[in-house]
Amino acid sequence: MFDYTMETAKSREEAISALKEELAGVQFGVLWELDMTDTLQQKGQDFDKPITILEVCNPAAAAEVLKKELRIGYLLPCKIAVYEDGGKTHIGMPKPTQLLGLTGREDMIAFAGEIEETMKAVIDRAAK
Repeated sequence: MFDYTMETAKSREEAISALKEELAGVQFGVLWELDMTDTLQQKGQDFDKPITILEVCNPAAAAEVLKKELRIGYLLPCKIAVYEDGGKTHIGMPKPTQLLGLTGREDMIAFAGEIEETMKAVIDRAAK
């Protein structure tokens, strides 16, 4: 599976707030928050499913991987989506191990695994 997704009893807004708090605790910052639903509607699209995408970054981790391979910038920053589907709120992300696996750089997989475990823990805590 390319993603890690958890369901939460929280509203989308509550989940986003909890994510921001948890991310700050592990030195990740939110670079951008995109209300995709609103953006698509403003562009004339008939889309009504609530989804917000957070672009997040740990500066030290980003610098470390970019020093090894600048093209990894294609995959940065990390994204976390918070959306409502079927009356439930979900928090999810693409797995860094899957994304960095696309590079063919075996030396990056262990590093990606560390980031992935950190972000999974953040999502788990935010979902509680």
